[in-house]
Amino acid sequence: MAIKALLIDDNEQDRWIMKRFLAKAGIMEVITAEEGEEGIRKARTERPDIIILDTVLPKMDGFEICKKIRADVKNRQPKIIMLTGSVDAIDVIKARLAGADDYCVKTSDGAPLLEALKNIFAEEK
Repeated sequence: MAIKALLIDDNEQDRWIMKRFLAKAGIMEVITAEEGEEGIRKARTERPDIIILDTVLPKMDGFEICKKIRADVKNRQPKIIMLTGSVDAIDVIKARLAGADDYCVKTSDGAPLLEALKNIFAEEK
């Protein structure tokens, strides 16, 4: 089964790095968005299986974007992993309340993201 991912992050270098991590996890079809409204629109029109969403974005933070995607994309709910550059226990709770399936810290080796992807794919089997 081919998995389609939507990556919402305003940092071009982070998008490039995360696309490499996603390829390592076997996800070759990656759509990107640089900000919230574009991400919400692509979640609706592209119908990704999984969304990787940064918490800090211009105009609208990742928590609000997650809530809007959950409210907007009713009939086919994608899995959502929220990413952050900071370690804040409160953000984990906010991510779950916003509707995220998982939450992890951005690292240079991508280990937390790869682990989150592995866990989500294991749940679907």
